[in-house]
Amino acid sequence: MKPRRFATKTLVALILSLALFAGNGFAADKLASTALRKLATSAKTPADYTKLAKHYEAVAAEHEAEAKEHEALAEVYAKAPTGKDQKHPMSAQTVGHCKTYAEHCRKLAQQARAMAADYAGMAKQAGH
Repeated sequence: MKPRRFATKTLVALILSLALFAGNGFAADKLASTALRKLATSAKTPADYTKLAKHYEAVAAEHEAEAKEHEALAEVYAKAPTGKDQKHPMSAQTVGHCKTYAEHCRKLAQQARAMAADYAGMAKQAGH
C-alpha cells in the first residue's frame, strides 16, 4: 500500500471513530421508536411536548454531526484523490458523495429543528 493512500485511509478511520464515539449530550433526550410513537399520539402536558421537542433537537444534532463528518471526509478525499471520482462518481469515498450527503443531512437537521420548535410551541400552549 502506498504511504499516501495509507495516510488517507488512516485519517478517514480517525474521523469516523471520533464521530462515532464523540458524545453530543443529546443522546439521552432521544426517544426509542416505540416511545416516540406512543408519546406523539398521546401527548397532552407541557412535559410531554417538551420531551418531544428535546427528541427532535437530539435528532437534529445527530444529523448535524453526520453532515460535519461527511464535510471532513470530502476535504480528505479532495486532498488525496483516489481516482474514484472519475471512475465511479457519487460512489462512497468520493468528494461528490460526501458533499451531497452532508447537504442532505443539513436539510434533515433543519426539518427536525422545525419539528422541535413546533413541539416547544405546543408545550407553551399546553401550559396556559
